[in-house]
Amino acid sequence: MKFRPRDRGISRRSWLLAGLTAPLFTARAADSLNVRYDGDTIRVAPSNVHFLAGKPLERLKDGSSVAYVATLDLLNESRISMVPQQRSRFVVSYALWEEKFSVTQLGRTSRTVEGLSALATENWCFDSMSLSTLGIPTDRYFWLRFDLRTGGPADLEEDGLPGISISTLIGLLGRKKMDQIHWGPLEVRVRLADLPRIAGRGTRG
Repeated sequence: MKFRPRDRGISRRSWLLAGLTAPLFTARAADSLNVRYDGDTIRVAPSNVHFLAGKPLERLKDGSSVAYVATLDLLNESRISMVPQQRSRFVVSYALWEEKFSVTQLGRTSRTVEGLSALATENWCFDSMSLSTLGIPTDRYFWLRFDLRTGGPADLEEDGLPGISISTLIGLLGRKKMDQIHWGPLEVRVRLADLPRIAGRGTRG
């Protein structure tokens, strides 16, 4: 199908506008990360990321658990990691009669909390993530990248966890495979000296 000259002009303008608006969308998404700093570590509280909704929530209310994998990266202007990536794994379940959530953070020392609302569960997961900034200059700009996705059995089999049966957790995920869902990645350009301090935490000496 051939386009008339006027059609081609409209098409080019549309592509140009799309290219101009994409960075603005990225900037808005990055602003929602709500980055906080305690002098040694960075934490994020993504206000527009709600992972207990849609398909994951349907799965939870059907009696299956849902695994999540979240990552935080601090990159220089060349997008090279400056500190080891923070990677956190969570398994969320739902008590239908109580209409409350429970969540387990996996790792060397696992932690579990129960009886939470959806918002409290999301906040607990975000607050459990922290990225060390020891040795990072406070007066230089870096890129902070946040990513969250649903996980599967492979994400739970990475290490043995004392007191927790991985096979049990895998069974709780259900037999039906769920398509992977992503929230992000979200990026924001930050300078440690400009970040708001968490209440009660001092500045790094």
